[in-house]
Amino acid sequence: MVEIPTTLEAAIAQSQVATKAAIADGYKRLQVELVFPELKGKAIAEQYIPVFEELDLPLKIFFPDAGAAALARRDWGKDVPFKIEDIGLGRAPITDKIDPEDGIFLLVEPSSVEVPIVEEMLKAIGDRPVILLVPRLEDANTVGIGYAARQLRDRFIKTLESVYYIRPLPGAVLFRCYPSPWQVWLETSEDEYQLIAEIPHKPAGDEIDQILGKVAPAPDGSNLPQPKKAGFFTELQRFLRALSK
Repeated sequence: MVEIPTTLEAAIAQSQVATKAAIADGYKRLQVELVFPELKGKAIAEQYIPVFEELDLPLKIFFPDAGAAALARRDWGKDVPFKIEDIGLGRAPITDKIDPEDGIFLLVEPSSVEVPIVEEMLKAIGDRPVILLVPRLEDANTVGIGYAARQLRDRFIKTLESVYYIRPLPGAVLFRCYPSPWQVWLETSEDEYQLIAEIPHKPAGDEIDQILGKVAPAPDGSNLPQPKKAGFFTELQRFLRALSK
C-alpha cells in the first residue's frame, strides 16, 4: 500500500511512478495534482521531468503564457532534451505548435481560462499521452468563468484521469496514487496518518465530511476533526510560501 508522503520530493517520486503505471495501462489524458495554493508549477516540473527520460518519448512542455515559457527557457538553459512552448491564448493557432515528432506532452499549471484552447490542442495531439501538471482547473478564484465556461471545464475534467492527487484537509488528507483508489487518511499525530476510507471515485466535500465525521467527531460537535499541531503539510505550505516570495 502506498503511504502518505512526508516530503515534497517523496510526493513527486510517487507521482512519477503513478504516471508511468497509468501510461503503461493505456491512459492518455492524465492529471498530476498537488493541491497547495502556494505551489509553483515550474519548480515541480523541474523535479518531475526526469520521468520522461525513462518513458523514452520526445517531450514537449507547454506553459500557460509566453512569459512563463521564457522564464523556464532561461532557468533551465538551452541544452535541455525537450522543447518548451506556451499555450499562447489568442495568438498563433495552437495546432502550429504540435509537431508529428512530438511523443508526449506536459502542460504545466493550465487554468480554467485555457480549457478551450487545451481541448483544441488535444485534438491535434490525438492518441499521444498528455499530462496536466498541477492544473488550476477547479480554482474557485479564477475570474471571468461564466456558466457555459464552467460546463465546458467540468466536461473536460471528466475526460482526464487523476493519476496522482494530494490535498491537505483539516486533520486529514485526500489522496490518490494510481492504480490505488481514492483514499482519505486521518492525521493521528505529527506526520502520522491512518487510512480510514477507500473510494472508487473522487469524493465530494459532503462525502469527505461524512467519512471524517464517522471516525473523528470534534469536541465542539462539528463533524470535522480538529487540526493537529504543525506537521508535514503545514511545514510544506510555509516552505512553498517562502519559495514564492
